[in-house]
Amino acid sequence: MELSLANKIKSEQKERLIGKVEGAVPGPLILFFAGIHGNEPAGVIALQNTLKALASKKSHIRGNIYGIVGNLQALQVGKRFLDEDLNRIWTSNRINKLQQKEFLSAEEKEMMDLLNFVQVILEGNKAPVYFIDFHTTSSKTYPFITINDALINRKFAMQFPVPVVLGIEEYLDGPMLSYINQKGFVGIGFESGQHQEASAIKHAEAFIYLTLRFAGAIKKRHFPEWKQYFQVLDKSAASLHKIFEIVYLHKIGDLDQFKMFPGFESFQVIPKGKDLAYHDGVTIKSSFNGRIFMPLYQSQGSDGFFIIHRIPYFALKLSSFLRKLKIDNLLPLLPGVSWENKEKMVLKVNLKTARFLTTPFFHLFGYRIRILDGDYLKLSNRERVAKKDMYRGERWY
Repeated sequence: MELSLANKIKSEQKERLIGKVEGAVPGPLILFFAGIHGNEPAGVIALQNTLKALASKKSHIRGNIYGIVGNLQALQVGKRFLDEDLNRIWTSNRINKLQQKEFLSAEEKEMMDLLNFVQVILEGNKAPVYFIDFHTTSSKTYPFITINDALINRKFAMQFPVPVVLGIEEYLDGPMLSYINQKGFVGIGFESGQHQEASAIKHAEAFIYLTLRFAGAIKKRHFPEWKQYFQVLDKSAASLHKIFEIVYLHKIGDLDQFKMFPGFESFQVIPKGKDLAYHDGVTIKSSFNGRIFMPLYQSQGSDGFFIIHRIPYFALKLSSFLRKLKIDNLLPLLPGVSWENKEKMVLKVNLKTARFLTTPFFHLFGYRIRILDGDYLKLSNRERVAKKDMYRGERWY
């Protein structure tokens, strides 16, 4: 199935823009991305199918909808990437240096083209903006959402009947959605299934239609079938509509030998001590009781597997309450904690003085990006850049 999907994309999708639908009246701006990894064509096919169907329903659509290919070159050959992972290079430092570089990698060229493409779309826009990034996994999985931990992302993502996994920004360097979230927009990733499964296309199509419904691009009376798409995802996700948090990532070096043991699926419960993989000849055992997440069953990739825990409901409510009150303004009163800059965007924590402060403590306030600088920990907060005023009038807010 994977080969036929790749061939279909290669023969039918050669342009950056998969399609565009301009609604009859003003409304949200929704940008769907697919094929950030070239061996993940399901989202591209889903966008081809749905945007073609939506073209005949413009009179009932509010706002503008775009379908955009991420790594166009890699998509043509069905590879995850050509020179480097396009979903690991979206850092401000890297982007700021693009214009000065004499030679760009294949993925840097793709990123520059994407940045210019999106900038033109956003120019002059005043409507609420939604970025949706489609992916698939090398292992079997329920369909699920990944988000950077900002309340606007949580609120929008929780409308969908699938698991939501947050905190991935602490473990991955340079995902596209992290860069988008730094700009304050709603940005969520949707993993629709396993690369080679036809159901991954079906799940992505359902997600597109539900996104339009939840973002207000299509009103309920014009779209009664939205409940069917809701049921498709609810059934495929086995009603596992919970929020999870990443607690561990097993990284792989470029020259490392890594082999995941067969049979693992995302969200599968595993006990502490469970044999999971071989890494350079050593058997890797789980250090946690939890659930395995995105085990690697492909040759390209630097993330061996993640382990996740479910976040208790009371912790979610408490963190939402504390963030709304902006209690984090008081954190620098604690020993060893200070602001990194005047804009209060980054907390600086002295690990020697504030060793009593735990990671879950900072998570409550939305501080999840961790950079180790000698004896200091630097933590960033998505809440301070979130464009809340842009979304305040939306039904889901």
